[in-house]
Amino acid sequence: MENNLLQRINELAKKKKTAGLTEEEQAEQKKLYKIYLGEIRQQFSATLNNVEVENPDGTVTPFKEAYKKKK
Repeated sequence: MENNLLQRINELAKKKKTAGLTEEEQAEQKKLYKIYLGEIRQQFSATLNNVEVENPDGTVTPFKEAYKKKK
């Protein structure tokens, strides 16, 4: 994740608390939050791809497969 992205998000958050944001800054903040959350979701998904569950019978199943939603 880019350090500049986090830095700008923090700058806008501080400004929002102190002086308020213009409409352009609000739009920028919303866009940056979307990018940030997308990256967090990708990292979380990648982490779950590396997690495995050991079943009571000793077999190992990938986490996402073990906890798939049943239809």
